[in-house]
Amino acid sequence: MAIDKLFKDEATEEKGERARMASFIGAMAIADLVKTTLGPKGMDKILQSTGRGHSVTVTNDGATILKSLHIDNPAAKVLVDISKVQDDEVGDGTTSVVVLAGELLREAEKLVNAKIHPMTIIAGFRMASECARNVLEQKVVDNKQDAEKFRSDLMNIARTTLSSKILSQDKEHFAKLAVDAVMRLKGSTNLESIQIIKKPGGSLKDSFLDEGFILDKKIGVGQPKRIENAKILVANTAMDTDKVKIYGARVRVDSMAKVADLEAAEKEKMREKVQKIISHGINCFVNRQLIYNFPEELFADAGILAIEHADFDGIERLGLVTGGEIASTFDNPESVKLGHCKLIEEIMIGEDKLIHFSGVAMGQACTIVLRGASPHVLDEAERSLHDALCVLSQTVNDSRVLLGGGWPEMVMAKAVDELAKKTPGKKSHAIEAFTRALLAIPTTIADNAGLDSAELIAQLRAEHHKDESNAGIDVISGSVGDMSELGISESFKVKQAVLLSATEAAEMILRVDEIITCAPRRREGM
Repeated sequence: MAIDKLFKDEATEEKGERARMASFIGAMAIADLVKTTLGPKGMDKILQSTGRGHSVTVTNDGATILKSLHIDNPAAKVLVDISKVQDDEVGDGTTSVVVLAGELLREAEKLVNAKIHPMTIIAGFRMASECARNVLEQKVVDNKQDAEKFRSDLMNIARTTLSSKILSQDKEHFAKLAVDAVMRLKGSTNLESIQIIKKPGGSLKDSFLDEGFILDKKIGVGQPKRIENAKILVANTAMDTDKVKIYGARVRVDSMAKVADLEAAEKEKMREKVQKIISHGINCFVNRQLIYNFPEELFADAGILAIEHADFDGIERLGLVTGGEIASTFDNPESVKLGHCKLIEEIMIGEDKLIHFSGVAMGQACTIVLRGASPHVLDEAERSLHDALCVLSQTVNDSRVLLGGGWPEMVMAKAVDELAKKTPGKKSHAIEAFTRALLAIPTTIADNAGLDSAELIAQLRAEHHKDESNAGIDVISGSVGDMSELGISESFKVKQAVLLSATEAAEMILRVDEIITCAPRRREGM
């Protein structure tokens, strides 16, 4: 007996060729979407939400664009995920990884049409990626021992990362900010202690790095504006009048005098709480929640600076950099860990007053204040700077550096091409296809800059057949240039992550031969 139907009514399945075509087309469409943002002359995209307020984001960061899209195609979702992982892992190369995976699939599609089995293609891709990685490892430069050279490597990497972003006009200034901030971390990759504050107004050039911690709050009325050798209690506790906090509870009284008694009892309770806090021997109290007028007055009388409504990120980070812990109860002063800093004072940035903590216990802490014409510019500047900080902090740990500007891809393509000539059988077609996919990245960089990519890639290939060539694409002059003289460098870790993630994603999509879409769940009674 033949089974006519296996799935429910609305479930669908695509098999064999159709499933593979759907996967290839979805993945290539995603790659083409972000392709125009690649390289120093890449263009931006405007993302407009359909939610309340119709918020607008202007960006050319591959991961930001892709995670904002709602995509139906399952293969396209794989590419969105690899760009997100690339962003979390190394911070940069989010567009490159998607473009490379898309090109690998474009090449694989031609091979599948030529009746080469997907498993043969995958085996060829595996060999090619292994060969490409090995040749990159042989070409790396590591200046970890020479502090002067290592700093200039970091500056070059920061400039290269920022040159494809909105900060490219002031990349010298921001590269210095990013390198100074990362050098303070002393090898840690925890970017929590670098705080970025955005203040509209001024131009991007007015941005600066401040050693210490800045809290975006004002100091209250009648409180000390400057405190030296501060002992800080960071708390998350209710400092409004202690009302009876039981939902729906009522208090009935038979005279107005009783109401006055209740109010006095509430005040007394609050006074006791404030006394307990003061008994910790502090001179600065930072609270996550509101502080009402009465406790604020008590703190001011005791000469304690009370800061209310510090946002949650603010107090978590403040606790981290001053070495304190967030407290909620105050019965045992000896068990509470206080934060310390040398000076707390009020500063002005533009029109706004902020509170500045300098000489904090965690010496690595610093704040980067970004200025700019509008919130959109500031958001994009923050994303660009965050990418640069991620790449630099990873490079401090893994200090291997490569040249940029399409040089790594040309080196890998040359090695992979030689491997293809030595490999017998159908795998060699897959390895050749890998070479063509690698060349897509310098081709795209040239195309986005409005240059003749076919001419430039041909010149580059000829240059790379000479020994130890440093040739790459110089998009500023529109010709082939020496990357080491131009100071265009990239982190080895970023390039390695791009190569391996793109190959694995392409393999995964190549293995697909059936797509099954489940029937939607029905609500009861429909």
